[in-house]
This record gives sequence, C-alpha cells and structure tokens, in this order.
Amino acid sequence: MKSFVFAKRTLKEILRDPLSYIFCLGFPLVMLIIMSVVDRSIPAQANMTVFHIENLGPGIAYFGLTFVMLFSSIQVSKDRSTALLLRLYASPMKPADYMIGYTLPVCILALVQMGICFVAAFVIGLCTGYTFPIGAILLSVLALLPSIFLFTGLGILFGSAVNEKAAPGLCSIIITATGMIGGIWMDIDGLGGVIQKVANALPFYHGVTLAKSPFRENPKDTLVHLTWTIVCAVVVYILAAIIFRNKMKKDIR
Repeated sequence: MKSFVFAKRTLKEILRDPLSYIFCLGFPLVMLIIMSVVDRSIPAQANMTVFHIENLGPGIAYFGLTFVMLFSSIQVSKDRSTALLLRLYASPMKPADYMIGYTLPVCILALVQMGICFVAAFVIGLCTGYTFPIGAILLSVLALLPSIFLFTGLGILFGSAVNEKAAPGLCSIIITATGMIGGIWMDIDGLGGVIQKVANALPFYHGVTLAKSPFRENPKDTLVHLTWTIVCAVVVYILAAIIFRNKMKKDIR
C-alpha cells in the first residue's frame, strides 16, 4: 500500500506538468503525422520503407518511451533537490517501495502513450491503404514492455545519480542515440559497418526491431533481439536500484 500511495502521488506530479502532455503524448503524434507525409513524398523508386506506416508506427511508439524516461528522471531528481525524499526516508518505506512508486506511474503513462500512438497509426494506415492487424499491434505492445522498464530504469538512474539540471542533459543523449542508431529514422541493416556494430551493441536497435517484427512477414533473429533487450533492461534497472539505495543511505547519514 505504501508503494501504491507513493505511485499515485508521483503520477499526479507528472501529470501536473503541462510539458508531459506535449512531449509524452503530443510530440509522438506530431512526428507520426510529419513522417507519414514525408513517406508519401518519397518516390517509389527510392525503395525506402523505413517511413512506411507499418514501420513508423511501432518505431514512434518506441521513440516516445525516451520522453517517458526524461520525465521520470526529472521527477526523481526534483524530489531529491526539494528534500522530499529526505523527509520520506523517516517513514517505514523501503528502497523497493520507492522504486515501485516511481515505476508504476511511468509504466501507466507509457502504455497510454503507446495506445494513442498505435490508434493514430491505425487511422493513418487506413488513409494510406494499410490495415494494421490487431493481433500484430498487441504483439508489438508486448514486445515493447521490456523497453518500458529499460527507459524507466534509465530515468531513475539519471535522476538518482545527478541533479535536476544535469538529468535532462543525460536523457537528451539517450534520446539522440535512440533516434540516430535505433533504426527509427534510417535503415540500420542497410548501412552496415561501424554504425551497425554500435547499434547491435546497444539495446535501442534491438528494441525497435522487436517492436516492428509483428508487422513483418519473415522477422529475423527475434529471440536475439528479445533476449538482448530484456538483459539490458534488467541490468539497467538493477543498477538504478543500487544507485538509488546508495544515495538514500548517503542522504540519511
């Protein structure tokens, strides 16, 4: 119950910020519409499929999680800077209660964001002649669940490690890396070389590819992408819990 009460308070704090609606809900929709227009403007001879709605929809859904990470890091760092957590440390709450309290509202926000994104992609698909299979959408949402915990962990990690001024800067690096080498805006498989090696070493490309797999006829290496995404999510989340706990002990002293 302590975790749920704290989670309810955290969700209210996130929703109280109007920027959360702009970046977490509005920005992915705007990007989806703009990139769909770009896709219609690309000549068929170019054979560029990365902006096709069946690839763009799950790609934008994944990219939207980076903004959930941003607001998660801001909330944690803000609670630390305002000494709210320091006062709460006197309560019977344990580190696990805080982790759950920060994770639940972010997961809810991420699921709502993905739902809105896929609904918009479904409508755009109908307008452009593509019908999203409902089963594929559900599979894509399931495939995105490990990535939700990955970005939630990164948000808590950055929010615990640095102050509220530095946390957004670190998140912007992840947002840029996700957009550039995640396979959202360009075909990583077609590039090869150093870029593909770097992309394979990071979880973002695997998460994006995993989200797109249900909409592809012959998805390749799905188990590899799933395993690497889950491993990275678990490692990041555990690291975030350790750093949060250490910061908690340091503040108590």
